[in-house]
Amino acid sequence: MAKVLVVADIKEGVLKSSTAELLSKAKAMGAEAAVVAIGSNIESLVPTLVEAGSDTQYIADDPGLALFSAGPFASCVVDAAKQSGADLVWFGFSEGGKAVAPRVAAQLDAACASEITDVTLEGGGIEIVRPAITNKVMQRVKVNTPRLAAVVRAGAFEATEGIGGTENVVKLTPPAPDLRAVIKELVSDASGDIDLTDADVVVSVGRGAKNQAGVDLVKELANDLNAGFGASRAMVDGGFLAHNKQVGQTGKIVAPSLYIAVGISGAIQHLAGMTGSKVILAVNKDPEAPIFNVADYGIVGDLFEVVPILREEIKKVRS
Repeated sequence: MAKVLVVADIKEGVLKSSTAELLSKAKAMGAEAAVVAIGSNIESLVPTLVEAGSDTQYIADDPGLALFSAGPFASCVVDAAKQSGADLVWFGFSEGGKAVAPRVAAQLDAACASEITDVTLEGGGIEIVRPAITNKVMQRVKVNTPRLAAVVRAGAFEATEGIGGTENVVKLTPPAPDLRAVIKELVSDASGDIDLTDADVVVSVGRGAKNQAGVDLVKELANDLNAGFGASRAMVDGGFLAHNKQVGQTGKIVAPSLYIAVGISGAIQHLAGMTGSKVILAVNKDPEAPIFNVADYGIVGDLFEVVPILREEIKKVRS
């Protein structure tokens, strides 16, 4: 039986949904599912980790782990992987996961892969699927090592309700501080906006907005839906929004329940960041815009006319 170790994605003491998604996939594969949680004052998360499907919970709880640091976090994951005998070590799609996965792979003498969308066990070997050439093709790759550390693309797997697990807590010894790189503080986005990677609904604006007034109009739609507010690269390059709002190959990868693309033509680089969304609604005045090829629903029209109508309909539904 394969053994999977999921690295819990914890942000400000809250367990992100990707952890349950990865544990559900491990259980669906018939693998032994363990989880490692790293941070400070996180033992209260154990019941949630059990409910999400883990059968063993490796807990590294120490004040020195309150702030993310790739070196010490990697040491904790390696410790848990060795104790659990994990064949597969999975990270959620986050900056921390992308920073730690290669370090873990090197210390375990394992293969390392990023943005995988599926994994199978064939004849005792590991095969993965991942996008390549800006999502134009999907590669099926055979892993030639017995172990794999992988970052799983956002939205690749779905969480299964009620699978549950078994409480079996193993406390890890905190690693020594990494004196080569000391994290002093983490500075959060002061805008107060919803993080795109956490949002269940994302509204993104593109070149069709034309100017700041158009951007502000689409932002109001996002506010009505309590949604994350993103943008295409053109709008970021134009100085209308900060880079942390960019969705796409060189920005953030999102997989919300609903993605609304307003005034976005659908360049391949943008599609690479949002095609994992469960439902896609596109608004564009060009009926031939590539975004309509991936959209579940499309509205052909000028966003300056369509967005006010959408806002009015949203208000009617909520009233």
